[in-house]
Amino acid sequence: MSDSAATNAQARLLAAQGWLKRADERRPWALDLALMLLVTGASVHDLVAGGRDQGPFGELGKADLPVWALIALTAGMILPLWWRRRRPVTAFGAIVAVSLVQFGLGVWLQSGISLLIGIYSVAAYGSLRALAWAYGVLALDLCLAVLRFVPFERGLVGLFLLLGTTTAAASLGLVVRTRGAYLTALEDRATRLEVERDQRIRLTTATERSRVAREMHDIVGHNLAVMIGLADGAAVLAESRGERSGEPLRLIGETGRQALGELRRVLGVLRSEPTDEDGLSPQPGLADLDDLIARVRAAGPAISYRTSGDVRDLGGGVQLTIYRIVQEALTNTLKHAGTDTSATVLVDEDNGSVRISVTDTGSAYPQGPAGEPGHGLVGIRERAGLYGGEVVAGPRDQGGWLVDVVLHNRPAPEDR
Repeated sequence: MSDSAATNAQARLLAAQGWLKRADERRPWALDLALMLLVTGASVHDLVAGGRDQGPFGELGKADLPVWALIALTAGMILPLWWRRRRPVTAFGAIVAVSLVQFGLGVWLQSGISLLIGIYSVAAYGSLRALAWAYGVLALDLCLAVLRFVPFERGLVGLFLLLGTTTAAASLGLVVRTRGAYLTALEDRATRLEVERDQRIRLTTATERSRVAREMHDIVGHNLAVMIGLADGAAVLAESRGERSGEPLRLIGETGRQALGELRRVLGVLRSEPTDEDGLSPQPGLADLDDLIARVRAAGPAISYRTSGDVRDLGGGVQLTIYRIVQEALTNTLKHAGTDTSATVLVDEDNGSVRISVTDTGSAYPQGPAGEPGHGLVGIRERAGLYGGEVVAGPRDQGGWLVDVVLHNRPAPEDR
């Protein structure tokens, strides 16, 4: 058989197995009923022959039982199969009890296959301790049947094969049990990984939003402080000249101070303990991109940097966003593409919109566990979202990686 034929056969087998599993989940009684009908069909010959037939391994002692007795014995072996999955130990005990009566009366009915189904069900659905007891009871039952109650030719060979068949049925049940437990464990693990992935993304998003909020707090607070100082200075100058604009300017200063206080109260909870890098140092902007690119170049990659448009006139918040996006993109280049690569950084301003494009020639960019996006891309999208921006990130057709962000130089509208 060729590899393709074997693969197709395996695919068909898996598809059939999946179909049977789904059908059993929808109608769990159907499989048990079909099994009972199958064993009943195999037992019809016993009712026709009146129990006078050869056993599985040679001539049996003749039994003279009425048909109703054979029907009762057959039904007693088959009916417990209805509960074989819900009550495997109870169903197996009932089958063994009827089989002892059968063997004691000197007959060997085809419905005895229920013993194999019963031990399989105990192995697959019962406890391991119950399986040990059930196997011991069944082995004793078969020994009594072959050596004492229903002796036939080649008894020792028959007993060996019967015990081997019983062991195979129990082993098959254990295999099904183990496989089910393994699949359940895989499903639980996949569920946990999915939950952990979602939690990591949410935590990363929350952390990034907190950092962005802290930075915007510093920017807005700085600009408000400048506005308040200018308004107060203009008010003093206007009053010294006796102009009527002094009072409105003073009101502007008071309103700005009130807004600054409210801003600090609302966003201050997101601020961490001030450090030299977070809180006391000025926030970076486009003027700091040269130093950033120089530091990355020192690590090995060849980087070209170009700007176009009136980028120097952009506000502090936009410049900070541009800086952080470029910083994150180059960090990913250094982390995933390595030092033997080249990158291009383009910042283009056109009619209030800013386009940031970072490309490199790296060959591989692995994602996080379970295929989730990296934390850097989450941070880039969060920052771009502050300005209603769009982010495109992924491999390029000609090789390497692309991070392309468009900012509209205005805050994104609030959700209503």
